[in-house]
Amino acid sequence: METHMKHILMAGLAGLAITACGGAEETIASAPETETVAEEVIETAAAPTQSPMEVALAGDWRSDDNKARDAHRHPAETLAFFEVDADETVIEIWPGGGWYTEVIAPYLASGGGTYIAAGNGRADRDAAFAERFSDTTKFGTVNQTTINAESGALADAGTVDTVLSFRNVHNWMGGSYEAKVFEDVFASLKPGGVFGLVEHRLPSSADQDPKARTGYVHQDYVIQLAEAAGFEFAASSEINANPKDTADHPFGVWTLPPTSFAGNENRPAPEGFDAEAYKAIGESDRFTLKFVKPGA
Repeated sequence: METHMKHILMAGLAGLAITACGGAEETIASAPETETVAEEVIETAAAPTQSPMEVALAGDWRSDDNKARDAHRHPAETLAFFEVDADETVIEIWPGGGWYTEVIAPYLASGGGTYIAAGNGRADRDAAFAERFSDTTKFGTVNQTTINAESGALADAGTVDTVLSFRNVHNWMGGSYEAKVFEDVFASLKPGGVFGLVEHRLPSSADQDPKARTGYVHQDYVIQLAEAAGFEFAASSEINANPKDTADHPFGVWTLPPTSFAGNENRPAPEGFDAEAYKAIGESDRFTLKFVKPGA
């Protein structure tokens, strides 16, 4: 009897062990499925969301060379300093080949804003620019206007939120119509509108060439021009400063990258000219100024 009870007890324990093992196997079998779901949730939660500005900067329409210049031109920081919002109407003066256009136009398109390129009036360049930025799926609708010594209104009076200029004042000085440009910009802006401006900086201790043939301009002179046109000086930033730039190079600002001019038959380089030394300086020292049209 005692032996029989032991056999029953052992059989029962064996049954319990088998049941327990069966349960463990089911739990183990289902564990990977649970972990996979958890991993998917974690990956989804951790997936970064790019801002419209980040999307514009990363766009495949920008070449690697253009993206490399972000380290010198600081587009995201500069546009943030100028308080450019994606739903605004923005004019960029003399955009050239469109380095900044590649960033500003898609950024504005993302928020329903309006981008307007103000060319210098050369029909061939305006046509090439229009073709370059004709893809509305990437850049939205790129509008065009003109500003130069003889141009009319930059835009309908009081209709623009922000006007931007990157390294252009020396060109206007070369044509002796810098005051007109500031007046035209002022007229185009809404009350409270911003004129954001970046230019190669001439040290205050250096003499200013009225034609700015070196490409460098006194910061104080630009502030004077703006205030004479009716603007209030709002703020300055050192976002685009480069303390290594002494602004006294053989071929002016064009001695430095990205132009890196090293002379030619008509303008030979001086004796001992070291192109690599100028490349090591990097791009020019630039002031970054924000002006506001009063009356908001």
